[in-house]
Amino acid sequence: MKSNTQDYKTGKNKKMYKAVIILPTMVFLFIVNACHKEIKSEKGGIDLISNVYFEASKGLDKVQNFHLSRINYSGDTIIELIPDLTFPEITNEIYYIQDSLYYSLGKENSSSLLSEISKKQKPVFIEKKNAGALFSREWIPNYLHRKNLSDTVLFSKKYKRFEVISAKSFARYYIYPTDTILPYSIYQHAETDYGGRLERIDSYNKEKDIFVTLQLLPRKKWDNEAKDIFEFNEFAKNKK
Repeated sequence: MKSNTQDYKTGKNKKMYKAVIILPTMVFLFIVNACHKEIKSEKGGIDLISNVYFEASKGLDKVQNFHLSRINYSGDTIIELIPDLTFPEITNEIYYIQDSLYYSLGKENSSSLLSEISKKQKPVFIEKKNAGALFSREWIPNYLHRKNLSDTVLFSKKYKRFEVISAKSFARYYIYPTDTILPYSIYQHAETDYGGRLERIDSYNKEKDIFVTLQLLPRKKWDNEAKDIFEFNEFAKNKK
């Protein structure tokens, strides 16, 4: 009986010991998960820039630069400026984007009341927008067959990388690890998987011998045109 009692107590002590170890571990994991929060950027801008290299196998001398989009945001409101591809200092179009819809403000409309435009103009789903930044829910082609690459440093920033290869092309994707969430992402599913922001894509078309880079460049300040629109609407709202 004495031996059985000791075995019983020993077994009970083992269970208690395990509980003592597991409980703090669970609490620690809970605290870590609770502290890991994504930070939403409330104000700033994003530039989308592309470089296209022709006859890339012969060198990188034949190149064209394109400023595809100048995104400006305040909270959930986006003002997108579409630069002229030949003369990027000229704005061809201004879009007002809210949620999953967009409205056209024309080329110059700094005195537009956004609340009135949304009432008067028929909105269009952003997936149908074919100029500037493309908003798509599609996945990267052949994403499930991607290959993870070693981390690299570009412009003093460390990036996670993966590669997707097909018979006719290959592409490399660069993700900057960050908790800061922007109102626009090129491929949100990849950002979720890798815990960061997709800031660069390098792709090569083997048949056409064209190498293309696409860069997403975040910034803190608004463009002047967007600044005028945001400030005018803030003034009109406070005046009511």
